[in-house]
Amino acid sequence: MDNVFKVTVNENLTFDLADGDIQKVDALRTSGTQYHILQGNRPFSVEIVDSDFNQKTYEIKVNNNSYAVNIADALDLLINDMGFSLSSAKDIGSIEAPMPGLILEISVKEGQEVNEDDQLLILEAMKMENVITSPRNGVIKSIGVKQGDAVEKKHLLIEFE
Repeated sequence: MDNVFKVTVNENLTFDLADGDIQKVDALRTSGTQYHILQGNRPFSVEIVDSDFNQKTYEIKVNNNSYAVNIADALDLLINDMGFSLSSAKDIGSIEAPMPGLILEISVKEGQEVNEDDQLLILEAMKMENVITSPRNGVIKSIGVKQGDAVEKKHLLIEFE
């Protein structure tokens, strides 16, 4: 089964892409951030102007036209379907498991200061390793799981002070 990605361009065009679709792209990297792409016998010059890997947002130029691109993977889509809002992330006092899974790694300790987007732990779910990152700056108050624990949806993972 292919992984599915929802790609939003300039906040108004949305495309669903699967791994198979991506593998069919005829792309050649010409330099660090520049690519030559052939699609339907038409050439495109593509440059990645800016990227935020944690937010999965990119600014790209295709034939000198700029586009803002946001990529949502299966976990992002599931979190959105569950009604979890990233806009309220600054008010979050704890993190719960978004789905059942297995704790593969815990990257923080109680009392540790973390910054927004720091890796907190890795949750394996649906045959994918999902990195859970900090939604805000703060101090870890408690960790409700250990490496190797199986968790259910809404299980308390981490609490902030």
